[in-house]
Amino acid sequence: MARTKAKIPFNIMIVAQAGRLQIEALFLAASLRRNAPGFAGRLVVAEPQPGPLWPADPRIDPSFRTALEGFGAEIVPFTSAHFGASYPYGNKIEGLSCLPAGEPFLFLDTDTLILGEIGEVPFDFARPTASMRREGTWPKEELYWPGYTAIWKSLYDRFGLDFASSLDLSQPDEYWQRYLYFNAGWFCGADPAEFGARFTRYAVSVRDDPPPELVIQPLDPWLDQVVLPLVIHGLGGGRPGPELDGMDGGITCHYRALPLLYARESDRAVEELDTIANIQPLKRLLRESEAVKKMVYQGRGAKARALFDRANLPPREQQIRSRLKADGLWFR
Repeated sequence: MARTKAKIPFNIMIVAQAGRLQIEALFLAASLRRNAPGFAGRLVVAEPQPGPLWPADPRIDPSFRTALEGFGAEIVPFTSAHFGASYPYGNKIEGLSCLPAGEPFLFLDTDTLILGEIGEVPFDFARPTASMRREGTWPKEELYWPGYTAIWKSLYDRFGLDFASSLDLSQPDEYWQRYLYFNAGWFCGADPAEFGARFTRYAVSVRDDPPPELVIQPLDPWLDQVVLPLVIHGLGGGRPGPELDGMDGGITCHYRALPLLYARESDRAVEELDTIANIQPLKRLLRESEAVKKMVYQGRGAKARALFDRANLPPREQQIRSRLKADGLWFR
């Protein structure tokens, strides 16, 4: 009989700042406390600070800070040394410095709802992994490109990693799923200090001096997802096993944007978001978001949901986005 991996306490990290992310963070924090009362770790909100790389003040508004702390979130500041406003996805890389070294962690994108007891998910933190809810978004097939194998191998070679052992040999050669590729919407590991240091080193190297095989490849906004597989593989991790099916499933919902949530996510996720949005003390804050105001309070979410059959969705996210935009139902 297979042994179930023992569950151990861990911390959750998200990134939030003024604007859309502080609203998403409020939904996440509220859903965590509502649906995972047994979660024993810390919810750490990494907050970028003003500085040379943030010309506008990115800090969370005081009213949202109070609301987040009311749900048990700990807001921890960090200074951007490498990315900042020019590449805000870098916050998830540099923000790992907000977590205590040596303690297992789970990073979640802020546009995530917690739908169940996330502390019960049997993560193996010694074997880092990340979300497989992704499409073949990178590398881009171009007329004069060298191919998937040449591009990915150049990156593994750059950092002295074994490329061959990263491959899924059940997939055909030169097909994107053969190569280790994640969505960076969630990832986990045993030590945020070690993970963050490697993530930073790899990302800065690829950004500033990409291998020649990447010469015509876009790295914005894909840099974090290009480098994440290298970090995970280098730390002895890989693709998640079936024991983590609750992630991007019954435990978490990474919805990306409210119109996409209504268009394609489960009834349970929609119900959770609508319930939180109608918690009376939160409504005043959440109404500041055009997306929440239009999709939730003005009922356009129901219209977006009626456009799609959840059992037969278009195969590409871009197709869903295009339909929503054509019907005037796209808000961020």
